[in-house]
Parts: sequence; structure tokens; C-alpha cells
Amino acid sequence: MAATAEQLQALARIEKSPGYWQTVGRRLMRDPVAVGAGIIILILLSLAIFAPWIAPHDPYHGRMLGRLSPIGTPGHPLGTDELGRDMLSRLIYGGRLSLFMGITPVFIAFFVGSAIGVAAGYIGGTFNSIVMRTLDVLFAFPSVLLAIALSGALGAGIVNGLIALTVVFIPPIARIAESVTTSVRKLEYVEAARASGANAFTVVRVHVLGNVLGPIFVYATSLISVSMILAAGLSFLGLGVRPPEPEWGLMLNTLRNAIYVQPWLAALPGVMIFLTSISFNLLSDGLRSAMDIKT
Repeated sequence: MAATAEQLQALARIEKSPGYWQTVGRRLMRDPVAVGAGIIILILLSLAIFAPWIAPHDPYHGRMLGRLSPIGTPGHPLGTDELGRDMLSRLIYGGRLSLFMGITPVFIAFFVGSAIGVAAGYIGGTFNSIVMRTLDVLFAFPSVLLAIALSGALGAGIVNGLIALTVVFIPPIARIAESVTTSVRKLEYVEAARASGANAFTVVRVHVLGNVLGPIFVYATSLISVSMILAAGLSFLGLGVRPPEPEWGLMLNTLRNAIYVQPWLAALPGVMIFLTSISFNLLSDGLRSAMDIKT
């Protein structure tokens, strides 16, 4: 009877113990750097979503008599650009395209690359070799050069920029997915599920995905900052967003000549790119540390 009581107590402790993702959330909330980065990202996302109600001026309306007004000008707290457009409004609206161009390619590449990598890692053999050697051809090129080459071949524009950036991020995500899946495929519980007669789809869905998507997702979040920088670089080179759309990389391009007249004004889009990129990096590092729970 005593043994039964001990077993019941053990079961009660197991039921009360937090799950894996609850533990990850608690560890993440105890990281002040990650929390601060997450707050900054939420603020930037909120500004981008509610830009029509927050921006004080029309980001497309300019006034040539008020061009390149300095920071602190009445009515224009962050000054005006080379066409007299309000910088604060354009920075707020610019977050829409900049965040969209930074997050969307990684989001699409996460699903496509994960599917390719998990399939290659689980099937293995000749199929794995063919898939991974094909992706190695793309992975061998520096991401900047590959993005520029693809955008140059496809032409400037938001859609073509998204396609180019998505192609850039599929190979590294697929490589991580293949590596993690290969290690999970050899575990005993996966072998037991296969020996029990479960088909490949069931084994992958039930036993593999739950253990590989976490590391892949953490790695994908670290690529958002790279995607934002690449998207800004493409716009700066005229291969991404086209004028007069407000986008931080394009704003850097149009304001590059103003650096001799209003250097602080010309640096504002770069500050926004840096702040957003470093926030995503810090959040990704915090998430990686929170998920590194030793059993």
C-alpha cells in the first residue's frame, strides 16, 4: 500500500510539472535582453500595422520649400527628406515594407526548406545525396551575391525581391533540417515506431517533426535580421522596392547625397535597420538559450 501511495505522489508531481514549452517560456521571460528585444520588435510591428493612424503626415506628400529640414523642425520632429516629405511618417511606413521583406522570405523558406531537409534526412541514401548536393550549389554562393544575381535576373520589384531572398534562405534551412532529422531518425523510439509497422508519413508526423521543428525555427529566426539587411541592400542598389514607396533601404539610397548637409537625417533609416536587426538577433539568441534545456 505504501508503494502505491508513493506511485500516486510521483504521478501527481509529473502532472504538476510544467511542459517543455512552458519551461521554455519561463526561461525566456527571465532573460532581460531577450525580453527587451521582444518589446522593441512588438513596438516596431505595432507601428507598422497602425501606421495610417500613427503617422502624423502623408509619407508621399512633399514640399520642396521644406526639403532637408533638420531634426527638431516644428511639425517635423525628425526633419524632412530630399523632397520635403516628413521623415517620421516615412520611417513608420517604411517599417511595413522592411519588416515584410525581412520576415516573409524566411517564413516561406522555413516551410519549404524544412520539408526538403526532413525528407532528405529521413529517406537518406541516394535521395539525400542528390538533394543536398543540389542545394550545395546554391549554398556555395555568398548570400549577398546570390540575392543580387537573382534580383538582377528577375528584375526590380517587391515580388522578385521576395523570390530572390526566399531562394537564398532555402539551402541553409534545408541543411539544418537534414542534419537534425538524420540524428533523430537513428533514435530508438523512431526505430521502434518503424518496426511496429507505422508508415513513413506517420513516423515523421508523430515522432520526427516534434523534435526537429524547434531547432529549425530557432535558426530561421536568426535569419530574419540577415533578410532585412539583404532586402535593404537590394533596395539601396535599385533591385528591390521602387520609389516612391517608403522603405528603409531605399531611403538610405535617396538620402545618400544629403549626408554632407544633414548627416544625422541621412543616418535615420540605417539606425532603424540596425535596431530591428539586432533585436531579432538578440531574441533569437535568447530563444536558443531557453530551448537548451538539459534533461
